[in-house]
Amino acid sequence: MTDLPTLVVIAKTPVPGRVKTRLSSRVSAVDAAAVAQAALLDTLDALTRASARRRVLLLAGPAGPWVPDGWDLVAQVDGGLDHRIAAGLGKLGDGPALLVGMDTPQVGPALLEVDWGAYDACLGRATDGGYWALGLADPALAPQVVEGVPMSTSLTGQVQRQRLRDAGLRVADLPELRDVDTPADADAVARLAPHTRFARRWREVTAR
Repeated sequence: MTDLPTLVVIAKTPVPGRVKTRLSSRVSAVDAAAVAQAALLDTLDALTRASARRRVLLLAGPAGPWVPDGWDLVAQVDGGLDHRIAAGLGKLGDGPALLVGMDTPQVGPALLEVDWGAYDACLGRATDGGYWALGLADPALAPQVVEGVPMSTSLTGQVQRQRLRDAGLRVADLPELRDVDTPADADAVARLAPHTRFARRWREVTAR
């Protein structure tokens, strides 16, 4: 039987002015943080319902009462996003690990299924050129394959996939999803997943 993965969500504490700042053209910083928290809760819920050996919240900032039971809290290290991802995955120990961001509240458990007997890595690309998920059968390889990948660019996903291939890894491609960064993204994802906490909160704050 294939090993179950450690599922990891990388996130920032939803503090006004520090998360989802690009939504500020339509909503306040307080409302943007509320939307971010709703998206994070949707993501945590999806991964709670997925099969896993362990669940880890890789968090920048203090935890709050919104953290669900059954999740281990691990603080992010300082540095760029590539370094924080590499460090977070690299210290998980043996067994496959799959990391997901907090910007795709439409994710569901079925999207996270990987045959770790057939693949060494997986990547879920985002429509903006980045990626929403990264998995490694051997997370100790994370520093080698993630450090130095340019983050938050239109080429991030492409470069990351090439790094995985250059390391000789068999890569499974997960479905492409749209990250929520801008109001247009939020509108589109709320239409796609109207019953999520994120969609309900987005409709609420934009109706004011």
